[in-house]
This record gives sequence, structure tokens and C-alpha cells, in this order.
Amino acid sequence: MALTVGMVTIDCVDALALGRWWAEQVGGEIVQENEGFFVVVSTGEGNVMLAFQKVERVTPGKNKMHLDLVTADLDAEVERLEAAGAEQVATQTMDDFRWVTLADPEGNYFDVAQGEG
Repeated sequence: MALTVGMVTIDCVDALALGRWWAEQVGGEIVQENEGFFVVVSTGEGNVMLAFQKVERVTPGKNKMHLDLVTADLDAEVERLEAAGAEQVATQTMDDFRWVTLADPEGNYFDVAQGEG
């Protein structure tokens, strides 16, 4: 039996606000709101969906799982994300591979790397 990733779910305090923010950043759309308790963002047919689950308290500290996103123009995309409310956490380089770690408006870390985005 094989597993398929259908959705990545992120715990947050304001699921609807964070779902809207991420939908805008990835060019997706909210396809389920569930009264703001569980918000689902579609990023296009055949792509993994993002979900935002309202919790009373998020787990403190760095999240154990994060999104790795790719873009054709890393510097421009990081600048756009910061203008939209993301905060740059770190820039990393390994050999010729460079990526930037950012935090979304609720502090969830994610990486953006140069690629075929």
C-alpha cells in the first residue's frame, strides 16, 4: 500500500486569517471555511492542499514540520513575502543551493529556495 500526501495542516490561532494570507501568497483559493475552525486552501488541481486548524494554543517554539517552496526569482519572492507580512529568519547556502527561512504572520517557519517555481 502506498500513501499519498493530500494536505498539510498547520495549527494556528486564527485559521481564516492565516488561510487567507497563505492563499494569497501561493496563488491559491479557500475551498472550505468550516466556520473558521478548519480552513482549506487549494493550490491547484493535483497539488497538495494546505489546511489551517484553529487551536486554543499553538505549540511553543520552532515548528517541527515546515513548507519548502520554490521560485524562479528567490530575492524578488522574499521581498514580496516580507511586504505581505512574512518575517525573514535566516538565509542559508549549501554549495550552490541558497534558501531563505521566513515566518508567516503567526510565526510558522517556511523556506523559499531558488528553483523552477
